[in-house]
Amino acid sequence: MNIVAPSVLSMDFSDTKKSIEQLNNSNAKWIHFDVMDGVFVNNISFGTDILKGIKKSSDLIMDVHVMIQDPFKYAKDFIEAGANYYTFHYEAMKNDEKIIELANYVKATNTKVGLSIKPDTDVNKIEHLIKYFDLILVMSVQPGFGGQKFDERAVLKIQQIKKIINQLSMDILIEVDGGINYENGKKCREVGCDVLVAGSYIFKNDINEMVDSLL
Repeated sequence: MNIVAPSVLSMDFSDTKKSIEQLNNSNAKWIHFDVMDGVFVNNISFGTDILKGIKKSSDLIMDVHVMIQDPFKYAKDFIEAGANYYTFHYEAMKNDEKIIELANYVKATNTKVGLSIKPDTDVNKIEHLIKYFDLILVMSVQPGFGGQKFDERAVLKIQQIKKIINQLSMDILIEVDGGINYENGKKCREVGCDVLVAGSYIFKNDINEMVDSLL
């Protein structure tokens, strides 16, 4: 499955309407929301109001990635605001029990749930948890800021996760986020990635052309 999820973190908020219209008319299927609290990562982005506003203007899948210290606390708010996917970080949770509890909570709302790992977190840390999720997000930059260079370790992680998913015989998507462009996006797709998140690459150029280049 080839899905492009433009990250609104890089969108031109001085002309949001135009950017959303361009996304709606492109071949992007998802819109990616990077939510940061200034605690789990050293930056603050936006909350549910931006999600609600864009949801009113687009029928694309709302892909919410929370880089926050307490993902359980805000899950209900983002789901009610329109999240189709709610992805939280392995590193933000206290233990496996809490991870599974939150995954089950999100699924009970008929929302898809994802688990994300930072570049320094090995796949073996989450291998036993993958079966509880609809999506696994591999961070190919340190979460918190846009415009970073792609971390090549992500390619091997995608391979490893794809192998686990195949062994489970489950329908679980693999997503990658951080420094994505045509070259490394192609590498990620070739080893089993389903969803490419891109921000600067898409919004600093012609949106239609850049989305198509990643498909």
